[in-house]
Amino acid sequence: MTSVAQVLKSKPENTVYTIDAADSVYNAIKLMADKQIGALVVTEGESIAGIVTERDYARKVVLMERSSKATPVRDIMSRAVRFVRLEQTTDDCMALMTERRMRHLPVIDQERLVGMVSIGDLVKNIIAEQQFTIQQLETYINGGEHT
Repeated sequence: MTSVAQVLKSKPENTVYTIDAADSVYNAIKLMADKQIGALVVTEGESIAGIVTERDYARKVVLMERSSKATPVRDIMSRAVRFVRLEQTTDDCMALMTERRMRHLPVIDQERLVGMVSIGDLVKNIIAEQQFTIQQLETYINGGEHT
């Protein structure tokens, strides 16, 4: 079973992008677009205040005809932040994401933000595990010969 720590190690870049709660939604969306990511951890000082996603933007700004430049991130962020720890498994992440209908999970280690796991990271991991299993089965079937 793969741990969250292993998933983070496999990511080419494990930078967690954050934005201040007082910053504008426009700046949040611009940062997400620049970094090609779908969520930002929202901070107030040193603490985590929430999470903001592209979905929040679509539902709470666009559909409500708000101005992204005039709306602070705190007005649209999700305050109840679900997170995982390094020792948890990818199955734990998938269960939480499925149950809560979410696509991003911040990773906490000793009360410090150390990463972000997305549904894409988990799918990539599952595919890699399946490919490894297939290779092992092919080797077994062929009596140890390489194909």
